[in-house]
Amino acid sequence: MGDVREILNRKQSSTLRCTQPDETVLTATQRMNEYGIGALLVMDHGHLVGIFTERDVLRRVVAAELDPDAVLVADVMTADVACCTPDMPIDDARNTFQQHRIRHLPVVDEYGEVLGLISIGDLNAYHANHQEVTIRFLNEYLHGRV
Repeated sequence: MGDVREILNRKQSSTLRCTQPDETVLTATQRMNEYGIGALLVMDHGHLVGIFTERDVLRRVVAAELDPDAVLVADVMTADVACCTPDMPIDDARNTFQQHRIRHLPVVDEYGEVLGLISIGDLNAYHANHQEVTIRFLNEYLHGRV
């Protein structure tokens, strides 16, 4: 099995979608809707300070009946962000998703600089593709084409 770098390299968009801590929840969620994504990295002067997800909106804004135009991302974001490195084995990344019960995982280098973001969907797509290749190989092997 490969590493997280392989997933990052396969992603169609390498553009990081971010917000700032002082942006309103309404503006951040409108950006998420515009790009059809479920999370934004919260960056402050080039440093990762949190992640803002759909779950944050539901639990900390909607359920608390707060006005999204009056609440700042910093007040409702997840500040304790689980991260991974590009050389992390994919099975370890899957364990990180499961242990932290998260759907998005920032990828950082040894200096803490954000290189990308992977989702549980990216991981599942990678596994599905890997399984298809294995099945195709085994099928050709069984029929003497290898």
